[in-house]
Amino acid sequence: MDETFEEHRRLLLGLAYRLLGSMWDAEDVVQEAFLRWLRTDRSQIREPRSYLVTVVSRLALDQLRSARATREAYTGPWLPEPVDGQAFGPLETAEMRDTLSYATLHMMERLSPPERAVFVLREAFDLPYDQVAEILGSPAATCRQWHHRAVAYLARDSERFTAEPSDHAELLTRFLAAARDGDLAALTELLAEDAIAYNDGGGKVRAALRPITGRDDVLAFVIGLLSRFPLQEVHLTQANGEPAIWTVIGGQRQLATFDVRAGRIHAIFGVLNPDKLTRIRTTACSSPRPRHRAPW
Repeated sequence: MDETFEEHRRLLLGLAYRLLGSMWDAEDVVQEAFLRWLRTDRSQIREPRSYLVTVVSRLALDQLRSARATREAYTGPWLPEPVDGQAFGPLETAEMRDTLSYATLHMMERLSPPERAVFVLREAFDLPYDQVAEILGSPAATCRQWHHRAVAYLARDSERFTAEPSDHAELLTRFLAAARDGDLAALTELLAEDAIAYNDGGGKVRAALRPITGRDDVLAFVIGLLSRFPLQEVHLTQANGEPAIWTVIGGQRQLATFDVRAGRIHAIFGVLNPDKLTRIRTTACSSPRPRHRAPW
């Protein structure tokens, strides 16, 4: 293996994943970048990291543009593939953590490919506009506009990033206890009025084909699911650097991640597609004990 490329592999994989929301696609992009690197005259490259970031960004953008049509034809809501938060190395800055957040990845699906690329390159990798412009082949002024639009769109959810991991985990523990006990009052308190639930089965397993919107409907969905199917396994785990819930309900495996803002759950992302459950830990992680009866 090429030592220079391997030195940057995890960084490049993290870049491609943030741009694509799919570890499968990210690995394909990084492998293609590796093959190009092997065919490149290294004597002409002054900064290998900059060169490789450029190659991976351009390959990922091409992949993202072609993937958008496929995702629009996807059976039910398309959700990003959850991953282990340490898959790309230490999350050393708040920006690196925020751009890996599952809720942020989901929102970035609504950005145009250039807006998403500029946002990731600026926020997660702190590249100057001149370098971003060179990567995208667009004027720096245009890249600034794309970045401002992306930031403005995502800024409305900035409260999401104020929760400490321990507080986030405790809130999910309370949610589990309330859901299993059928405690409507507690669930109502935990869910935002505009809460929404997404389920990604990919046409491979049974799942809701449309988002479930509004607190009342989300409550009815959660309580109805647990009343109809046996809860065989449930525990807190980690996905994309944040607490998540792993469950087996009626024989169906599922990972649920949450958009938590100001102490309330604004969105639930249920990933049931088995193809998207291969990159996360399914073992329990430690979490704070709730102040009431735990659900296990």
